[in-house]
Amino acid sequence: MKWQTRITDLLHIKYPIIQGGLAYLAYADLAAAVSNAGGLGQITAMSLETPEALRTEIHKVRSLTDQPFGVNFAIGEQGRPFSHMLDVAIEENVPVVSMTGGNPTAIFNQLKGTAIKKLVLVAATRQAQKAEELGADAVMVVGQEGGGHLGRDDVGTMVLVPRVVDAVSIPVIASGGIGDGRGLMAALALGAEGVEMGTRFIATKECVHASQVYKQALLNSSETGTTVIKRSIGAPARVLVNSWTEKIHEIEASTPTYEALKEYISGQANKQYIYEGLESQGFGWAGQVTGLIEDVPSVEELFSRMITQAENLRVKWN
Repeated sequence: MKWQTRITDLLHIKYPIIQGGLAYLAYADLAAAVSNAGGLGQITAMSLETPEALRTEIHKVRSLTDQPFGVNFAIGEQGRPFSHMLDVAIEENVPVVSMTGGNPTAIFNQLKGTAIKKLVLVAATRQAQKAEELGADAVMVVGQEGGGHLGRDDVGTMVLVPRVVDAVSIPVIASGGIGDGRGLMAALALGAEGVEMGTRFIATKECVHASQVYKQALLNSSETGTTVIKRSIGAPARVLVNSWTEKIHEIEASTPTYEALKEYISGQANKQYIYEGLESQGFGWAGQVTGLIEDVPSVEELFSRMITQAENLRVKWN
């Protein structure tokens, strides 16, 4: 099967599969493994403390792969400044920059005059249209099944993707609930020209920063094993169910303010779970695709499995 789409042409990758930004987890080992397998791996910029730390991570990726990769900017992260981090991505001439979680206008302005490809994560049709107006090369469309931060409208991937495909002329990448070859083929059938996966890449051998407790929880979880937090403060996000997220829901029911929640939804609480495996002291992002995760393969094995499954489906359809 020929895997050429506008996304593979745009990003110069073999397969139209993109690894999500994955706060505190998307570093050189995982990004390089995804790129080497034929997809687009990404580094998470705003989880790093300094611009030089980002530069070091970029250099490490380049020591591990000669394939294209991206740098993700989670620009909605408590208003943390990002321009000095973006300066590094520009100086290092990274192939791709992706933006999630906030208004990307400032990033577009800073990237003017560069050849860096620009991807924007959106969760609504209007957001996709705005991204296209700003100059996005493609949009990544996340349905409510996805892990991490979501849109406020609770629209699923199956409906949202074709809605966005019909609303913009730039390529669309589907995200949310995708973790195997069936999801890849479904996304293409909906009009998308690639997929972005986050949760599925956490449960891989090269996601070395994720604790075994976190990975095992992904294996143990079913499609009903996640919940949405932060809805009360207008920032819905999907996580694994545990005692910590139950506390978050209790606070949201009684005192739905950021001040009341901030200790429980902080980056520190996230790291205590995903790094240290402290189940009663933190939380882990995850999408409903946990119901499809049954093992922890290498990234190469995951790609091989996905492509084989997708191609077998194509033969079956023919």
